[in-house]
Amino acid sequence: MRTNKGKWWGVLALVVLAPAWAAEDRPLQVERESTRFVLNADGSFVQEQETAIKVLKDSALEAAKDASVSYSTSIQKAEVVEAYTLKPDGRRVDVPKGNYQVSSSSGREGDSPIYSDQTTLTVVFPELAVGDITVFTYRVTATQPMFPGHFSVIRNYSPAAYYGDVQVTIDAPEAMQATWRNWQMTQPAVQTRDGRRIVRWQWSNRQPVDRESLRDTVFTADRYPGYAFSTFASYADIAAAYGGPANAKAALTPRLRTLAAEIAGKSKDPRETAKKLYEWVSTKITYAGNCIGLGAVVPRDLDVVLDNRMGDCKDHATLLQALLKARGIDSTQALINAGGTYTLPDIPVASVVNHVINYIPSLDLYVDSTAATTPFGSLPDGAAGKPVLLVDGHRDGATTPATQVGSEWQKLRTAIRIQPDGSIKGTQRVELSGRMAVAARSQFRNFGAGDADKLVRNYFRGNALTANGKVTYDDPVPMLETFNMEADFEVDRMIPTTGGFQVQPWFLSFTPVSMLVASQLGDPDQPEGESSCGAYHSEEEYTFEFPALMRIIAVPKDVSLHEGTLSYASTFRQEGARLYVRRTLDDRTPGPVCSPEYNEGFSQVMRKIMPDLRAQVVYLTEEGAVKQ
Repeated sequence: MRTNKGKWWGVLALVVLAPAWAAEDRPLQVERESTRFVLNADGSFVQEQETAIKVLKDSALEAAKDASVSYSTSIQKAEVVEAYTLKPDGRRVDVPKGNYQVSSSSGREGDSPIYSDQTTLTVVFPELAVGDITVFTYRVTATQPMFPGHFSVIRNYSPAAYYGDVQVTIDAPEAMQATWRNWQMTQPAVQTRDGRRIVRWQWSNRQPVDRESLRDTVFTADRYPGYAFSTFASYADIAAAYGGPANAKAALTPRLRTLAAEIAGKSKDPRETAKKLYEWVSTKITYAGNCIGLGAVVPRDLDVVLDNRMGDCKDHATLLQALLKARGIDSTQALINAGGTYTLPDIPVASVVNHVINYIPSLDLYVDSTAATTPFGSLPDGAAGKPVLLVDGHRDGATTPATQVGSEWQKLRTAIRIQPDGSIKGTQRVELSGRMAVAARSQFRNFGAGDADKLVRNYFRGNALTANGKVTYDDPVPMLETFNMEADFEVDRMIPTTGGFQVQPWFLSFTPVSMLVASQLGDPDQPEGESSCGAYHSEEEYTFEFPALMRIIAVPKDVSLHEGTLSYASTFRQEGARLYVRRTLDDRTPGPVCSPEYNEGFSQVMRKIMPDLRAQVVYLTEEGAVKQ
């Protein structure tokens, strides 16, 4: 089952992005883009980039009126080389200095590097109108490298965006060991002179593809136009470059030993101890700031993290590593991609691993304490089945485990007693396991007693119905992968006295069969793309009890379907005035990534199931049986 329906573009550099539009709808286009990196032997660099964007429609004026560049305050500085609006008659309108704005990307007033060292420099173009071209040239000077002695960059372009001319130049010392790649661009021109090696690429895209043709929701660098350049010889070198300073920050102190002992209490079992430490870091240390990227590659001092009860992913991972060490449990940090990348490029680039988690070898367990609601032993959605770079004990091909088939499910039991006037009295029990249970617990943690009492009334009020009832559920506070909820409800005149209804949940349900199927139908007129995916199981049982003078005159036919990894069955059994319905959707997709061909076959099966979900139970009330 596809778990990500959106588009994601892995543009991993300081760039001005161009939106993707079909030719007939294109409101703006990139006339030219020129990027030049000049590298120093220690990995520091100067980047200069010029981007010229032409406004084609009124609808683009809002998006085109400003341009910006983000940089790391701690190790970089940015400046505007020039910024102006070029009118169709050749007149140039320079952006006044008063239209420059510098802001922190964290969004906190008075922000400081304790939270995030990312800063954004923005310019606002004056007198912008359709037909104008905005030109923005900036320079970023990195006074020190992200990792000493190294430089790496990767950039991909959307084939659905118009680019008139793109030129990329990387000017590096000839003695600097480096590799480079390009995808769907011209082969690089490589020149050496005066002890420098200069690599140049060119590309243009004046006939963009329809953006609807880009159906992939996982990102693989070599699938799209782009380039990469790196001085790292291997991904192991990236892990080592990060790991040296990170491990040093995990050094034990009396404060850490005391804290670890307080959290662990009397626990002697390593797994139980690790669980307590993980839950403390996950719930007590707020997740904030930028993780891996720009200059933020060294964790903060743990005293600072503890004093402020706040940190980014590096701080979380380093603190948990230190607390585990204090209780005699070895662990290591692991670098991972937090976006849609499940395959690392064959050229090692630091920015493709932009998140940090922990690995506990003795338990063979990955944990991410930045996911404040994820139970110990599980990973947040999007982290399963991905390559990882282990700081200690690195091994090529290491991955987090894929989500286990059979671990994600919902079971629903509903009993409905229909009254002669169409009112109903019902009970419902929902049992959840896996990510949806985690999400439900998170939602219900914010509920007060009064909110729960109003849940039935408010749920049905959304459909202009009058109802009352009560809801009970598991204590949502514990970080568990299971959650159960029960409801009793009475709804006035919910259905007509003669008519029909589809068999679907009558009250709150998290992953009903109907929703799962509807979300996976796809578009028969559009090709499927590659996506993240995984297994899911949903089963529903309904008992409907009709009043004496209300007669069932038609029920849907039983359906049984099994194709590939997907099974579906529904049965309808009538015994007098009672109707028993059972419906099961069992998806055993292994994941974590599904091919376009797999997704197309999956959608075809879902489209076969949908008519059964639309079928109705039809009933009739004898004339005069209901008093108006």
